[in-house]
Amino acid sequence: MAKRDEVPDIVIGRLPIYLRALARLAAGGWEITSSQKLGDLLGVSSPQIRKDFSHFGEFGKQGSGYRIAYLREQLTAILKVDREWEVALVGAGPLAEALIRENPFAGRGFRVVSVFDRRPERIGLRLGSLEILDAQRLPEVVRERGLKVAVVAVPADEAQEMVDTLVEAGVRAILSYAPITLSVPPGVRIQTVDPAALLQRMAYYL
Repeated sequence: MAKRDEVPDIVIGRLPIYLRALARLAAGGWEITSSQKLGDLLGVSSPQIRKDFSHFGEFGKQGSGYRIAYLREQLTAILKVDREWEVALVGAGPLAEALIRENPFAGRGFRVVSVFDRRPERIGLRLGSLEILDAQRLPEVVRERGLKVAVVAVPADEAQEMVDTLVEAGVRAILSYAPITLSVPPGVRIQTVDPAALLQRMAYYL
């Protein structure tokens, strides 16, 4: 089994996709799958899937495939989502409202427990069951709850300041919806979701 820092990040990025496909198969009543079937579902070659899995050990036997329940258990443990991570949501605008309403993190290892905003008119209101807290309380709450994960949904000109505050308070994984490149120190992971940039990338092929 490879050491954690020796596994290519592109491989780690495919593991949640495999998990999603396994959940779909399980929901359809399947108990056993093969790398070929997974590949057909995802558009990934079966040799690539086997190579990805080989970084973490042997999950199946040649010719007999993978037990879906066992493989899901192993992948969730590798991704450390075999527990529920509490998440800080920074920004309480329309995007945050949609995230709380749709709750795309449910059942996937994450739960938003605190929402912050710096606009006086938003503080004290509720998003779902959560009260919107003053962003000035962010370091205090993050430290008290030991939060390690945050979602940043603020305008681009506020994002770096919020990220710096989160990092200083102890957050080590940040998902940002701000359309800007953000700087974080070593040991902190940040992922930016920029739908416009993705559309521009696809438009090249039109």
